[in-house]
Amino acid sequence: MVARDNDERTVRRSEERTTVDRTEGRVRVNHWVTAISLILLAFSGLALFHPSMFWLSSLFGGGSMTRMLHPWIGVVLMVSFAILFLQVLKHNFWNKRDTHWMRHVGDAMSGNEENLPEVGRYNAAQKLIFWTMTLVILVLFGSGIVIWYEYFGTSFTIDQQRVGHIVHALAAVAIMLVVIVHIYAAFYVRGTISSMTEGRVTGGWAFRHHRRWLREEAQKGVIDERQKPPPGRPRDLHPAE
Repeated sequence: MVARDNDERTVRRSEERTTVDRTEGRVRVNHWVTAISLILLAFSGLALFHPSMFWLSSLFGGGSMTRMLHPWIGVVLMVSFAILFLQVLKHNFWNKRDTHWMRHVGDAMSGNEENLPEVGRYNAAQKLIFWTMTLVILVLFGSGIVIWYEYFGTSFTIDQQRVGHIVHALAAVAIMLVVIVHIYAAFYVRGTISSMTEGRVTGGWAFRHHRRWLREEAQKGVIDERQKPPPGRPRDLHPAE
């Protein structure tokens, strides 16, 4: 029993030292530009949304500056997310494994991942967040154009602008909820944050949460001696498929 415990600790220590490259630097840059833009838009948007939140405008130099900067930050968001969208699109197409994964999402939440299908680079929940953010950001940008009086004030009727305000506010609430879920999931699954801060994850994390992706990386020869999978599990990384 003691020997078995020692073996498990050895594997665990080895997994902590093992790292696998997961997110390229250019993707991380766009991710953080998008994230910072969303935060700035949330604060400036809240300042403009209701008088009780107007104090937030002091972060941007006052009401006039907030009103001027808010739509331009939206442009930055749209550009950065568009680039990010193209960078990760190929990994976010839905497949049968994702449908199977969603049917057992309760097991994912309770940590019983042995009941789930092997996951590629992104799981079904991550793909849903990706597509939801894509849709909501498009709605935000489109409705933002409608209510951007300085440049498009004469292009839309008063009624269209009123609808634009309502749609923009609802989309803003939606994107904030999605971002909260996204941040919660990143902290809930321990070890995920390093993917977007350092660009790599531990071999143990990859083996547990994205095993199919780890197999693919191993088969492509991407994993070198410094990134080799945890010892004692070579057959898991070279399946006959």
